Parts: sequence; structure tokens; C-alpha cells
Amino acid sequence: MKYGHIVPAEFVSRPNRFVAQVLIEGREELVHVKNTGRCKELLIPGVLVLLEKSDNPNRKTLYDLVCVEKRGLGWVNIDSQAPNQVVREWLFLQLYGQAPHELILFPGLKDFKWEYTFGSSRLDFYLEEGEEKCLMEVKGVTLEREGIGYFPDAPTLRGVKHLEELMYARSLGYRCYLAFVIQMEGITTVKPNMITHPQFGEALQRAKEAGVHILFLGCRVTGEELKIDSMRME
Repeated sequence: MKYGHIVPAEFVSRPNRFVAQVLIEGREELVHVKNTGRCKELLIPGVLVLLEKSDNPNRKTLYDLVCVEKRGLGWVNIDSQAPNQVVREWLFLQLYGQAPHELILFPGLKDFKWEYTFGSSRLDFYLEEGEEKCLMEVKGVTLEREGIGYFPDAPTLRGVKHLEELMYARSLGYRCYLAFVIQMEGITTVKPNMITHPQFGEALQRAKEAGVHILFLGCRVTGEELKIDSMRME
């Protein structure tokens, strides 16, 4: 996915989880944060951030904060809507036979739908490959420690519920995936953040044992673009 008009800024503070104060060429501006997670290790006063300027003049905030520079790592995309978008683009490339060989997971993909209601949850994707039905839930990863990605960065009861739904779907014969979209470069592995939410880690282990596939989707990250460029599966 590509962004439009990108503007560099300096992060100042985050009054609440929805907005941040930044400096744009020395001028203080209130901007929307496209991630309701904590991001405490990223949003540190003085760090360089990237904003996407909106073309809607009626918005309360003119900019969206989409990227943060992390020392030793480079850009981290914190746009919580981006993981689903890049997976959708990746699936379209496979559907139309345009994906690079190393990024093909569904060579016989016939169709897919997003925001698919299953049980009491809305899962991110429903796919059909041949006669087989598949379900996929996508999680964006922005937390890194010592070269390893971790999820979640805040407790997620919704995430646990999604894993339970995938396990149930697997028992009904669906092929199921949990896809971690790694929103930074150089990270290939994601582990459950047992300190923040051990219940998610326990559910993830049960999901693996039930036959849910775990995908690690690495990304090319620039200020203007987020794009899947590597794939690994457990």
C-alpha cells in the first residue's frame, strides 16, 4: 500500500491514545494516531515521525501519524489499518497470478472475501482454494525487543477470541491461519508477549496444537509504502 502526501515531524507527546502533539517545521500541531496500542517504546519525545496529510479540509486533525523512526531499526509503520490492506493486496496478486514465486501461499486461490462473519466474530479473510475453505485473521506487529517481534503490545481479549474461533473452524474442517504482518524491516520472528498478555500466548499455543497455521509476513517499510516482501509459516 502507498500513502499520499507524507510530511516529516518531531513527536512531542500523546495526550490520549487517539491523538499526538508534534512539531512540523517548529509549529506545534495536533495529529491523529492511527494506532490505539501503547507504542510506548516508539513514541518517545524527540523522535522523528511521518505524517500523512489528509485531503479532507473538514477533519478536526489535518494529519495522520503513520510511521516512527526507531533507533537501530529504521521506520516502524504503526498504522493499524495497514496490515489488512497489505494482505488484501498480497491476496489479489495471488488471485491474478502476479505474485512472486516466493510469496505464493495459495497457488489455487479462486476467491476471497474480507471482514467475514464466522460464529460470533468477524474474521479478516475467508478464502477458497480449490474445494478447500480457509479463514485468516491478521495481526499487525509494531513491538520489537532485541531483534524479535512481539504481539500484543497491550492486552487483547479480542485477539484471544479470534484464536478460539480459528480453533473451532479448524475442528469443522477449515484450513486456518493467523498472519502476523511485521510492520518493520529486519524482523522475521514474532513471539507472544507473555508479560503483557499471557492468555494470548496460551491461546496461541493451543491454536498451533489444533492445526492453525502461523504466518510471519515481513514487509518493506518506507515513509511512502508498506509492502509484503517475505513469508514464513509454522
